[in-house]
Amino acid sequence: MGTRYDHLTLDERKLIFQLREAKMSVPRIAERLGRHRSTIHREIRRNWHDDGPWLRGYFPQAAQSRTDRRRIRRRKLHQDPDLAQYVIARLQQAWSPEQIAGRLRRETDGTGRISHETIYQFVYSPHGREQNLYQLLPCQRRRRRKRYARKPRGVTIPLENTFAERPTEIAARSSFGHWEGDLVMFRRTHGQRNVFSLVERQTRFAVLTAQPSRHSKPIMNSLAEDLGGLPPEARRTVTFDRGTEFAAYPALKTSLGMDAYFCAPQAPWQKGTVENTNGRLRRFLPLDADISDRNTADLRTLAAQMNATPRKCLGFMTPAEAFAASLRSCGVSSAGPGP
Repeated sequence: MGTRYDHLTLDERKLIFQLREAKMSVPRIAERLGRHRSTIHREIRRNWHDDGPWLRGYFPQAAQSRTDRRRIRRRKLHQDPDLAQYVIARLQQAWSPEQIAGRLRRETDGTGRISHETIYQFVYSPHGREQNLYQLLPCQRRRRRKRYARKPRGVTIPLENTFAERPTEIAARSSFGHWEGDLVMFRRTHGQRNVFSLVERQTRFAVLTAQPSRHSKPIMNSLAEDLGGLPPEARRTVTFDRGTEFAAYPALKTSLGMDAYFCAPQAPWQKGTVENTNGRLRRFLPLDADISDRNTADLRTLAAQMNATPRKCLGFMTPAEAFAASLRSCGVSSAGPGP
């Protein structure tokens, strides 16, 4: 008893009403709800309804309405219409709540400061819902997910496959055969098709493959097909982010003998080589491009163009030249991966 500090819910208020109607004492009601008896005493006292001799007592819906009104009066954006209008105007300019709160800290002497959490609460309050303010948020969720209870995303990664366990030689680019993979996505209005990009870290050699969806197994199959013709020295490891599209990574160990490593949560920059390559690829395939008529052969042509472009980081060699030189050092004369 006395260990809960969250607000009473409407269901709890209904139960209080029912138990009072059954003539149960306040201490026993508190015990049923797992609350301190002073919480129940205070709830009944603060939300007691008195509308003459014919309508007097504790009513759960009225208690909930009173509580909601008190909370609204305490909220800063409901107390300050000018500040609320400022927030709404910035939301309409596609600012995020965090950007709005951060900018206010720079622009004001402290009187207009609010937290991004206050803005979210304002957006999802009855007043904010009336104006459909949620549509101005980056994710545009009609209902807010519970704080601190976000659904886990991405792949569950064993410790030995985390980025922290990746050998230092990979980060140093001191050895050949270490790859990075990622999906290049496009607007959903064009369907589920995407491009799987694969880049060798040392030589920046890129392989592009058309994918019909984000399903993991076909993506891993295409990777195995692309790199299967290379010697083991040219396909040692691959690094992904934690997207579910890479959940079938254990198959790479079986088919190719490759180890897979994964970036830390929310840290795609740790696979910077493929991120940089994807940025270059956007010049040819922007976000709003319709790739429904692009097949893997078309993408191979595009990859060949990118691999034939000199790179400063390679001493102005092309990725194709650097990759061919590395293959020769492995005793292979093949021009590169792929069918």
